[in-house]
Amino acid sequence: MDKKLLLKSHFHFIGIGGIGMSALAIGLLKKGCSVSGSDLVKNNETNKLEKLGAVIFTSQVRQNIEFVTSKFTNRLINFVVSSAIKPENEEFSYCKEKNLSIKHRSEILAMLMRTYTALAIAGSHGKTSTSTFLSTILELCTRNSSSITGGIIPIYNSNCHLENTKYLVAEVDESDGTINKYKSDIGIINNIDFDHCDHFSNLSEVISSFKSFAKNSKKLLLNFDCETSRKNFYSNCKWSNSTAKNVAYAIIPTEINSKYTIGKYYENGNFISNLNIPIPGLHNLSNITAAIAASRMIGVDFKEIKKNLKYLKLPKKRFEFRGQIDERNLYDDYAHHPNEIKETIKLGRLFIEQKNNNEFQKNRLVALFQPHRYSRVKQFNKEFAEELSKADVIYVTSIYGAGEGNEDKITSKIITDLIYKKNKNVSYINNYYEVSKNFYELTQKGDLILNMGAGDCHNFWSILNEKNN
Repeated sequence: MDKKLLLKSHFHFIGIGGIGMSALAIGLLKKGCSVSGSDLVKNNETNKLEKLGAVIFTSQVRQNIEFVTSKFTNRLINFVVSSAIKPENEEFSYCKEKNLSIKHRSEILAMLMRTYTALAIAGSHGKTSTSTFLSTILELCTRNSSSITGGIIPIYNSNCHLENTKYLVAEVDESDGTINKYKSDIGIINNIDFDHCDHFSNLSEVISSFKSFAKNSKKLLLNFDCETSRKNFYSNCKWSNSTAKNVAYAIIPTEINSKYTIGKYYENGNFISNLNIPIPGLHNLSNITAAIAASRMIGVDFKEIKKNLKYLKLPKKRFEFRGQIDERNLYDDYAHHPNEIKETIKLGRLFIEQKNNNEFQKNRLVALFQPHRYSRVKQFNKEFAEELSKADVIYVTSIYGAGEGNEDKITSKIITDLIYKKNKNVSYINNYYEVSKNFYELTQKGDLILNMGAGDCHNFWSILNEKNN
């Protein structure tokens, strides 16, 4: 779609409040389009969109579509959906009934990417963090970069920063198979894991999906430390945190603690510099290495990159410190896959180890987990139990279904029963209101509480504050 046609267009988003859909809506508003959208609940994203001029509906009924088609008669109207929108959704079904123009969210992002030198971040884990680190580096080093991501980037305090720039950092989603829509100048694959069992049957199908993404990337940047990527993809541009040999970019860590990471940076096997990075965790170091590598691939001066590393911050909901209540520290993390939980608990341990100098009172790592999707729990219940059992105390809530049916009657009990075989300090708690109600009985002073999941679990801090006030 050319610029003139874009300015004559109106976009209505069915489910506009989601972190990915709202980013696209903001981007289109900044491009001069008119935008409307619906969601059942208002949130920070819908409030932001209203301030930018979007029309927001808090229902999803056919009357919304009738209003849009009658109000914007002088514009080319497109109705935008994500794969989360079910066929029986009243707005969606009415659009199909009336043969209106329906676009998948991937088509909108692909359209926007075509107008930039696009750096697309893909992978099973760490996409939002890598996008955040790359966006920060390019913003500070080039002042010529835009971003559309699935998380809130601290430097912009937004999930979308779309301007008339040369570069665009775009987080691309593999969960529904639409990753083949994206064409990029540099395609980055963080890692590949079996997930999204509602769409993929096995790892081979996931790999096949990423291969279509790789084929559409002019240059491909791969994680050498991911065995699946290493065995199934080829590129001259690889990064590593375990070796400086046979890779283009490497940061070999020499110290990782709860405050920072120190490492030696290499290019093509040659030592370049020591780096002090203000982000802890080996998984975060991998994401930062990818961001540095992508920046170097487009010619950003290394000295500029090194100078600006001190400004790197994690995106929201990625080991995000939410506050302290009566000497209990609460962190939020988006971890919802066993491997993500593994890395998040490992990172939490760094904080616990630093504090455990008092032999009479050992601080505990308390895992509070809301499982996300019945299909994921069914597929990975053993892996969830294995990783969660490594916390000192574990509380598991009911499953956040994310619109899935539950024909197999899957419950969180399948996880808690397996955890109990490894760690007796596990309990099922129905919801976050119950956790809040019994907060002081469930926790103790000195606890580091890791609240993990991809559903509505991140409202816990608000629920807890309401109770305490």
